[in-house]
Amino acid sequence: HAAASPADGPRPAASGRTAPASVAMAPKRKAAAKKAEAEAPKEEAEAAAPQPAEKVEQEAVGEEEGDAAASSKASAAPAAKAEKLEEPETDAAPVKGAKLKEACVFHTEDTTMNVMPSMGGKHLMALGEGGFQYLLAGARASVGLKAGRYAFEVTIIESKTLYEPQSNSRAQGPKPKNLVRVGFATAESSLLLADGADSVCFDSEGFFAHGKSRSKVAQKFGQGVVVAVVLNLDPASPKANTVSLFCDGERVSEPQALPEALRGKALYPAVTYRNVTLQVNFGGHALRPLPFKCHFVQDAAAAHCVTKKAAAVPKDGKTEVMVPVGLPDEGTFDWLDQFLAKNRHYVELSDRALLDWAAKSGVNRQGGQRRSCNDKPELNFGLPLLDDFSVQKTLATLAPLVPRNYVVMEVKGNLLADSRKKVLERFCSSELKRVANVVVGEPPAEYTSWVQASVLKDKQAKAEAEAKRKKAEAAKTKAAEEAKRKREAEQKKRQEAAKQAKEAKEAKEAKEEEGEEGKAKDEAKEEVKEEEDVKMEDDEEKAEAEEAEEEVKVELTEAEKEMKFRQQGSTDLTLKVMASTYMQFSLPTKEEGFDEIRYAWQPEAACKEYMARWMSSKKLTQRVEDLKISEWFRTQMSEWTRELNAWKKKQQDFSKGASSKKAPAAEQKKAESEKNGAGKDEKKEADNEQKEGEEPKESKAENEEEKTEEKTEDVKMEEAQANVNAEDLDVFAVEDINNVGNGEPLFANFSFEDWALCSLRFELHLLVHAFRRDMDDPERSVFHESHLGYYYNKYFKRTCTWKNYGCNTVQELLKLFEDTVESNPANSTVEAQLSEDTPLDNFVRLTEDDRRDRQCRIDMGDETAALKFNKTALQGGGGGNYAGYANKAADRNAGGAGGRPAFGGNAGRPTPSAARSTY
Repeated sequence: HAAASPADGPRPAASGRTAPASVAMAPKRKAAAKKAEAEAPKEEAEAAAPQPAEKVEQEAVGEEEGDAAASSKASAAPAAKAEKLEEPETDAAPVKGAKLKEACVFHTEDTTMNVMPSMGGKHLMALGEGGFQYLLAGARASVGLKAGRYAFEVTIIESKTLYEPQSNSRAQGPKPKNLVRVGFATAESSLLLADGADSVCFDSEGFFAHGKSRSKVAQKFGQGVVVAVVLNLDPASPKANTVSLFCDGERVSEPQALPEALRGKALYPAVTYRNVTLQVNFGGHALRPLPFKCHFVQDAAAAHCVTKKAAAVPKDGKTEVMVPVGLPDEGTFDWLDQFLAKNRHYVELSDRALLDWAAKSGVNRQGGQRRSCNDKPELNFGLPLLDDFSVQKTLATLAPLVPRNYVVMEVKGNLLADSRKKVLERFCSSELKRVANVVVGEPPAEYTSWVQASVLKDKQAKAEAEAKRKKAEAAKTKAAEEAKRKREAEQKKRQEAAKQAKEAKEAKEAKEEEGEEGKAKDEAKEEVKEEEDVKMEDDEEKAEAEEAEEEVKVELTEAEKEMKFRQQGSTDLTLKVMASTYMQFSLPTKEEGFDEIRYAWQPEAACKEYMARWMSSKKLTQRVEDLKISEWFRTQMSEWTRELNAWKKKQQDFSKGASSKKAPAAEQKKAESEKNGAGKDEKKEADNEQKEGEEPKESKAENEEEKTEEKTEDVKMEEAQANVNAEDLDVFAVEDINNVGNGEPLFANFSFEDWALCSLRFELHLLVHAFRRDMDDPERSVFHESHLGYYYNKYFKRTCTWKNYGCNTVQELLKLFEDTVESNPANSTVEAQLSEDTPLDNFVRLTEDDRRDRQCRIDMGDETAALKFNKTALQGGGGGNYAGYANKAADRNAGGAGGRPAFGGNAGRPTPSAARSTY
């Protein structure tokens, strides 16, 4: 049993337990194992040694964090085995003067919403489920250092690995990773370290970060390692204005210089973490002694410190819950940003704030930062626990329980009475003061000045970026031209050298002196040319220096100077949300339950008046989503369909009759000529009989003459009717459009385009009047021209594409029907030019009048008068179809959408895009 092959592995012993590996191993394998064991400590020591610093520039933060498994492997053992760095610091002198009396703590307003302190603030936990495992937690201490050398310690006492559900999305977001950052920040900085240029920190991956700059300076550290951060602001120290990192009392990084922007400012200890629990030690005793004596923050001299007090508590002891009420796209978010900058102890509760928090935590939305709206942007992280609003639900439950000052920001919700009522019901504690802050009306001069300054700043940045781009392109072009010029000069020089060598070789000895003189002259010319080139280069460099010194200057236009509200990349509300809810907007009242209502810009009366004007203006610019089509529209459309089909049939019958009457007319003329010849023969015979002495037949002759006169009059009338020219008739004087006098209809010459124009002319007329009747609102009797496509689709169940009628815009389309509808130049609304009870045949008359005018212009050489319709699109479906008016299809559709005619094969149903407007 003992003679087992090495490939077989260890065999079980007689007792049934597995034999030790050393027993089953062959001698060679034993030697290899011993060698590996001997080399392991050496490899671990080399791995634990700090790596050379390398600069890493990255845009996003949080991409470098290690996961829970990697963090747990980095324990105290590697830190102890790391190579010791030479210690440049010396022991600190005893603290002179009074020491800090106030305790160094974390105030609630200086922590993020997910920080859960315990053990008197010495332990920092964080919410870790329901999407919070992706978000960073941050805390900033209450004592800032402005001089001296002090330290604080942080220990990871727990590292969590949390459950994460699988996403159905193909592009999944990043996994939740454990992370710790320790460092210092200013009082005005973000609560998250490495977010901006107001902080410096070391992270658990061994990076030193300041803003977007990150450098690898140390080893990783994980659970159980006591991390100390030393800030040296002692001007007498050779390492003044530096910050260092220590693990378990050993230096693991060289002193890192503080950025110039942070020098001279009070710096506060700060931590940022995710999916871990921290123990923070500001003083008392060191958890791990440092190589030199160093005082802790809590033991600092009072003269070296700045103590930040907690936010002032009102006399009634209540914290505020503020509900800003502002109109969409009228500066609500800008006003809030200014308010939060001045009142940093307020916390914003909104989807916008969550997106910003996630971005700072290294979790970005899929598809970039573009938003459909500012109020309720799509989350779209690819992470189920973030995309299903779990974080918002948790915050809604947590916020009323934590005594803080909140701003509940939602543009649409804060304008609706029912939504405001739900907010007040959620924050119903007696320890909360519920305040509505109305930001409606004409903004103050201070705000408009800020808007103009912001617009000018953005404009200046764009201009500078454009100038920089153009300068880079010009430099690139110049470099290419310079390289080309040098190549050509070198080539020319080589050619000249070859030519001179050839001439020198062929020259005779008698002309050597003459050749030398010519060479001297050439050299002089070359020197002059070189001097000219140098001068030219100097001029170019001077011009470049002048261009570099020239600053890009921009100014506001007159329209920008009149701007009251800043235009952002996205609107506050989507068009659909705005159109469906703005009629329900209202200002808050105390009857709703608010303890106080403040008016930021104008008094209450002025705000109400401004709100009324805003509502009236929106009625002309917002479309109605819940518009209901009346029976009157269906009746009118059905009647028009019957008449239109009858007119088209009349045109077809007339066209067939005109061609069939040509042959019978020729035969009738021949018969009449033959009859006239026979009559002449009979008359001659009668005259001969009378000459022979028979009695005259006077009565018979008179009767024949009367009959002949009657026939002549009838023929003249028929000829007169046949010779009627419909083109010469006044279209509005014709009594019957089906017969202008000779059986010819007024619309006999209508082409496909004319019928299309006639139909659309009536439909636009009917659309305007139907909208007015269905709205039944004196303040909203017309609609904006930009909504023509939407309402056309809603009423006629098909789209109306301007390009199918040879138009690029809706304004061009409306110009084709100025006799029926027009766009009001004052407010761009579509208004009817004809009364509601206009006879249907009037639309045929208008179309015929327009056709004649258009034909006259074409005959005179005006090529722009010709119609350029997309006949295929109009006939085949989509964009309005006006061919193929089949009677059966018309009867079949009469019971549906107002009995509208069947326009081609797809006319009985809306096109795929009919459910939405494309305009």
